[in-house]
Amino acid sequence: MSKSKILLLYTGGTIGMVQDINSNDLKPLDFNHLSLHIPELKKFDIIIHTHTFEPIDSSNLSPDLWIKIVKLIKERYEDYDGFVILHGTDTIAYTASALSFMLENLNKPIILTGSQLPIGVLRTDGKENIITSIQIAADKDHNNLPMVQEVAIYFEYKLYRGNRSIKYSANHFDAIQSPNYPPLAEAGIDIEYNYNALWKNITEKNLNIHTPLCHQIAVLHLFPGIDFEIIKKQFSNIDFKALILRTYGAGNAPTHKTFLDWLKSLTEKNILLLNVTQCLQGSVEQGKYETSKYLKEIGLVSAKDMTLEASITKLMYLLGTEKNTEKVKHLISHNICGEISS
Repeated sequence: MSKSKILLLYTGGTIGMVQDINSNDLKPLDFNHLSLHIPELKKFDIIIHTHTFEPIDSSNLSPDLWIKIVKLIKERYEDYDGFVILHGTDTIAYTASALSFMLENLNKPIILTGSQLPIGVLRTDGKENIITSIQIAADKDHNNLPMVQEVAIYFEYKLYRGNRSIKYSANHFDAIQSPNYPPLAEAGIDIEYNYNALWKNITEKNLNIHTPLCHQIAVLHLFPGIDFEIIKKQFSNIDFKALILRTYGAGNAPTHKTFLDWLKSLTEKNILLLNVTQCLQGSVEQGKYETSKYLKEIGLVSAKDMTLEASITKLMYLLGTEKNTEKVKHLISHNICGEISS
């Protein structure tokens, strides 16, 4: 059997920083000399190539980077068995979610990882995250097919589905979680895969990428005491195609007449309204309580148990590729690549 070939993509973030021995300042790592900082990589029977995008802080992330990533993956898809993307943790869940929708018919692993401490720091978590991500990207099953055939995030010994992940902590090593879906794998002495949780692509179609993305999406986070007149004025001169409503609990919201009338006026303008719960765990169940029954009657679409990150990026993808709002309403609440529980 030939050696597995992995393409390592660096986009920026803490994981790609090393400490200058003279000034102690942090500076970007030259990934062409990655094995100098992670000598363990030399023990891999894997061919590793690298590609560096212009490094950015992940807080400055824009969808332009997603487009560059999917175009590069499409271009190199047949040359590699898997791809590992090094990414800043603040927006890693957004990128993982977006790529899952933009890469249609994906049957190879796209593993994103990052770290809380730079590679050049003594106690860094970055080394293990990179090493295990590469191993997962190279792993094959008993049929010599990729073990992972989806976009995933590896962090602190666990592999999560990308479009089910969130960043929950700014200072813990286990900064990434998947509140509504089990880990795809856990790394201990061995890497133990959760075969029932893995997404398997049974299609024989070629990889297809979707790069048109619609950015005209607004998010409204509800809170007790919110002034609906202010909200109406804030949104009155904004041109947007979809509004994500961050609701309470199982999708509940105030029944204030001014608020409900405003939401109804938006639906009459053909603006898509998506109901996303503020809770990390659980699902939107419109109509379970009276405070969500009105939302359902107005025409809000339930995001069910999608994360906010998946909801935003799925809307970007759907509104960018589909002009029929009714079709988008149908697709947004239906599972495309494992982002919603059936």
